[in-house]
Amino acid sequence: MAFNTLNEKADFHSRQVIGAAMDVHRILGPGLLESAYEECLCRELSLRSIPYIRQVVLPLEYKGIHIDCAYRIDILVDDCLILEIKATTRIKPVHEAQLLTYLRLKRVWLGLLINFNVPVLKDGLRRLVNG
Repeated sequence: MAFNTLNEKADFHSRQVIGAAMDVHRILGPGLLESAYEECLCRELSLRSIPYIRQVVLPLEYKGIHIDCAYRIDILVDDCLILEIKATTRIKPVHEAQLLTYLRLKRVWLGLLINFNVPVLKDGLRRLVNG
């Protein structure tokens, strides 16, 4: 599929990822560890031929020096969409701030914060935009 902009590509992938996450949540339900949801979501992305990379190291540049702070993006989809996976009682402002920081540092426009520890997944989804 051809896209006119990276934003269109990210938006397309976000819809695909949300569908994949809903399937994972429908099968597993809430109550598991974040790592289990990440693994299963990656399996679902693979089955749908959605390109992604897991646990992407995100360095920090400060006044001309490279600082390896051990920040890691849970899942980077097609170099245009960041997924931050959670399994918590509720999404907190710090989780949104974390994803916004990743978007800014990676210079990516769109991110999805997905909290699987909810009865209905749509209540655990946040779509965040850089800028």
